[in-house]
Amino acid sequence: MTRQDGREVTAEATRLQRRPPPPIPILVLTGFLGAGKTTLLNGWIQSGAFADAAVIINEFGEIGIDHLLVEKAEGTMLTLSSGCLCCSVRGDLMATLEDLIRRRDNGHVTPFNRLVIETTGLADPAPILNTLMLHPYLPMRYRIDAVVTVVDALHGAATLDAHAEARSQAAVADTFVLTKTDLVPESEAAAILLARLRDLNPVARLLDAARGEATAESVLQAGLYALDEGPGRPRRWLDPDVYRAPHDHHEHDGHDHAPGAHHHHDGIASTCVTSDGPLDPIAFGRFVDLVRGTHGAKLLRVKGLVAPTDDPDHPLVIHGVQHFFHPPHRLDGWPDADHRSRLVFILRDLDPIVIERLWLAFFGPLAPDRPDAAAMMESTRDSAGGLLA
Repeated sequence: MTRQDGREVTAEATRLQRRPPPPIPILVLTGFLGAGKTTLLNGWIQSGAFADAAVIINEFGEIGIDHLLVEKAEGTMLTLSSGCLCCSVRGDLMATLEDLIRRRDNGHVTPFNRLVIETTGLADPAPILNTLMLHPYLPMRYRIDAVVTVVDALHGAATLDAHAEARSQAAVADTFVLTKTDLVPESEAAAILLARLRDLNPVARLLDAARGEATAESVLQAGLYALDEGPGRPRRWLDPDVYRAPHDHHEHDGHDHAPGAHHHHDGIASTCVTSDGPLDPIAFGRFVDLVRGTHGAKLLRVKGLVAPTDDPDHPLVIHGVQHFFHPPHRLDGWPDADHRSRLVFILRDLDPIVIERLWLAFFGPLAPDRPDAAAMMESTRDSAGGLLA
């Protein structure tokens, strides 16, 4: 090896050492009071599936820590014999997250590769997600991977009717875990609850805890970034047709289109916009900037896959909450045979047609009777800007 080769190897090693570690995926466990979050979490911890995870809970007493084997206790943190690290929140959640990652970096806690946050039953998860994503540096160390919402089948419909927080918990979920279904023998009552949940969120996966479906392994597969694991069973949220309401009558002309939206009376709606061909990264970045700049507070959640023109065979995972969007994450390949760009919007107090028209203005077929992308972009950043640029 020549001296020049040695310098190049050293430089490459230094560059790799300086590369930031990949963000730690976060699973947010939410659900209204009495839904059964703590019972589920306790079972998941004892199963051993969370051996490489840290779990943030409200109080150790609530999780039934007495039934678990504690190997090490230090202040607000406990290391369990299963390998799981439990941390109780004392005050601000962001401060807890900062302290946890600092201890991990300094080797003061068991290394963890996943984080689970159990929210309080009265919490609206949207502000929690937004606060985390707007933090100065935590988004570089953590990424929101999945929201799992626990729903009490016995009282779920009444809870959804009475509490806006419960409706928000349902709207942003990637997975519903239904509890106490064995206590609801009336099929009509169960059907009413399922219809209510589907109205709020047409694509979340449904797991029945009473039937043994809500295992730790199944919940960990709920993540948005689990798409990186390659092809698997079809993911419901990636199917644009799921968002078409029965009364929807959009015309299909073979071009890019917004395939419809679910509307309801809670102020929450969802829609999925698609594009048959790859998207220009700068144009897509401008679209995102315009949407979050004008309607950011009304974006409960945005997630999807985008095929960029520079590398359409390796799609980008897009994930945003309100004004903040994570840096796009490139997959090794498409998770299924559908290679269209697809973007899902969960909205509060915003008619989905607003998003659909903006999408068509940027990426739809030319039409002289509606604004074009150039007109929509006049007030946005210069051509060097954009989410994907």
